[in-house]
Amino acid sequence: MTVILHGYRPSVYVRAARLALTEKGVAYDLVEVNPFAPDPPPDYRRLHPFGRVPTLVHDGFTLYETGAITRYVDRAFSGPALQPTAPRALARQDQILGIVDSYVYWPLVRQVFVHAVGQPRRGQAGDAAEIAAGLAAAGTALAALEALAADDAFLVGPALCLADLHLLPMIAYFVQAPEGAALLARHGRLQAWWERMAGRPSVGATDPLSTR
Repeated sequence: MTVILHGYRPSVYVRAARLALTEKGVAYDLVEVNPFAPDPPPDYRRLHPFGRVPTLVHDGFTLYETGAITRYVDRAFSGPALQPTAPRALARQDQILGIVDSYVYWPLVRQVFVHAVGQPRRGQAGDAAEIAAGLAAAGTALAALEALAADDAFLVGPALCLADLHLLPMIAYFVQAPEGAALLARHGRLQAWWERMAGRPSVGATDPLSTR
């Protein structure tokens, strides 16, 4: 069995796929592809016609789009289930996944993290207006997730699921900004969830700074 994940380590979506593979105990090779490069390798374009990341190749089967990849990983490999079976719990997972993609990624990562943390680390000034807009939108998104989160160990209940794995990489970036950490702390369930998740071995193993 050969499992190859093509991706860019800093990408939150690549990390979500890596988290799923790690939680399932699947050994894989990570092939670095920078989607921001002017010309992605032609070989990669044949795998992913849009040139984005991640892409999974499993014994010749090629799959792109993060949600499709993580669901496939859960179905194709043995190990702990990463999706609930009860219809309402599964629907709640899918609802949270939709919220994360539609309303969480841009403000938390592309606005707050990039402009408050990423740009200064590169010696560039972030855009204060972008940070402010991101925090405003993040407040709405976090409040929605707080209302939906189960009063339990994980977002949908007592067991880890894909909703946790998709949200975690975005929160991990967001809280690196002091403004982001302060905003998350106002949402008790999400803050407690983040503190529990941050200590999982899979989170350390998939840190973008890790050499794994």
